[in-house]
Amino acid sequence: MRIADETSLLITDIVVELEDGSIANVEMQKIGYLFPGQRCACYSADLLLRQYKRVRGGKKKKFSYRDIKNVYTVVLFEKSPKEFHKYPEKYCHFFEQMSDTGLKLELLQKYVLIPLDIFVKYQHNRNVIERQDAWLTLLVCDEPEKIIALIEKYPEFRQIYEEGYEICRNTERVMEMFSKELYELDRNTVQYMMDELQERTDAQREEISAQQDKLSKQQDMIDDLYKGTINILRGLNLSDQEIIQKLCAQYQINETEARKYLQVTVHPGALHLLQSP
Repeated sequence: MRIADETSLLITDIVVELEDGSIANVEMQKIGYLFPGQRCACYSADLLLRQYKRVRGGKKKKFSYRDIKNVYTVVLFEKSPKEFHKYPEKYCHFFEQMSDTGLKLELLQKYVLIPLDIFVKYQHNRNVIERQDAWLTLLVCDEPEKIIALIEKYPEFRQIYEEGYEICRNTERVMEMFSKELYELDRNTVQYMMDELQERTDAQREEISAQQDKLSKQQDMIDDLYKGTINILRGLNLSDQEIIQKLCAQYQINETEARKYLQVTVHPGALHLLQSP
């Protein structure tokens, strides 16, 4: 079992052997990594190869490929990647390899991907009926009343919940990941995600800056229009109040804004007097 370090997007993962000898890697991610399909394939391949080496090393000459069992990669996302949100009412996705001709072979790699955030939205204001939903509720719920009701309905969940609670309280129980290569791959993926986010942030910042420049130029044009209109109206010897009324009517602005432009616009005649010797 592994409790992830602070540079990882994982919460925890655990490798278990099932009754039929199959192996399952179950992990929970805080934020879904990019390239979830490719990542799952790499982890599944690593798990399958490790089982092969272990079984062959144990049986030696008696080894047969029939001794290799299914490997399951089960990933629960606290915040799932965008691909999953195209299916807002589906929160348990099963994958396995299949032939396009109908030929059936026992290919060993299986995948179960569960977006918990989608489950929470879907389950909101719904009663827990299926056992599968009860399991997922146990993982996502932090309301004591609901947890108690769930344990009363499914008493076998009590020990599981208590063990999970103890694990969360003792996060120093950190153990090794599958391999240094996969660990490095995860670190690189996190860095890639951070770099991509920075690039998007920089691009948005540049776009906002360009929009601000455009708005500033548009505002300058509006200011020149208002000031030009005021000078024309002053040339007609209209009073300030008449000019304000015409500005409001013509440009659909309020009196306060019209008065502001009137105050900052110099009368052409006054400008001529200021320039005279």
